[in-house]
Amino acid sequence: MGKLQSKISFHTTKYRADGSVGQTGPAGAPQQHSPAHTDAVTSVAALRPDLCVSGGRDKSVAVSSWRSGAALRRFLGHEREVTKVTSALDSNRVFSASRDKTVMMWELHGASGPSQHFPGHDLVVTGLAVSPDASQLCTGSRDNTVCKWDTETGECLGRAAISRNLVTHLCWVPGEPYVIQTSEDKTTRVWDSRELQVAHTFPAKQHIQTCCDVSQDGRYCLSSSSGSAGHGAEATLWDLRQTRGRVCEYKGHFQTTTSCVFLPRGAALAPSIATSSSDSTVKVWDRDTAGRG
Repeated sequence: MGKLQSKISFHTTKYRADGSVGQTGPAGAPQQHSPAHTDAVTSVAALRPDLCVSGGRDKSVAVSSWRSGAALRRFLGHEREVTKVTSALDSNRVFSASRDKTVMMWELHGASGPSQHFPGHDLVVTGLAVSPDASQLCTGSRDNTVCKWDTETGECLGRAAISRNLVTHLCWVPGEPYVIQTSEDKTTRVWDSRELQVAHTFPAKQHIQTCCDVSQDGRYCLSSSSGSAGHGAEATLWDLRQTRGRVCEYKGHFQTTTSCVFLPRGAALAPSIATSSSDSTVKVWDRDTAGRG
């Protein structure tokens, strides 16, 4: 039998950042802008409804416009690849983590250099989460530790170590003092940031947990799994109020699911999530039924 080939229409629909709909191809070619980075982009996060922040292998942190695609600011200071970037939404502060074992804070309207340093990890920093008011920062590393920092002074307010807890991702629960963390030990943990203690550990999965996200209402969290040849590579929905086990699983990727995110919900839309994978696909799922959109 011959290979199945998908039939792609030349004029595909494209949704612009301003909500309008245009056409790709000759009928409506998208605007082109100079790239914000000179090497692979390793992380991206929302800064404001119209701005995003990204980090790259070129050791830089860039702030870009969602609408125009143009890079507005570029920050340099890390000695090695930037691994994670984050910001409290609508804040003027941007945070970046790096393979140089440090975390830096940058002011959107400030100088080009970092306004604060957070050194202290012994290995590459792989997790980064900032409180909603941007006053505290939690970081995680392959050195098996999670740290809490005062963003004003740079002081380390706490440090917790768990054997084999190679942190892969951190995210803050909106409106709560809790931080979600995924790990190479195949677990997803809920940290109480006040005392920097583990409040709950979800049942271990069969594969490394690569990423996590929290819904805007603070009720659910997602974690994604490594995998290969169709084994593993799922995303899992957990209920933060009913912490006995998983609520739903999203299976369909053939290689490691590298990231997962809750999508903004429109008035007439069912709640949805999106996952990306090393199998070169991005999938959108109905959150409650696990049906693919």
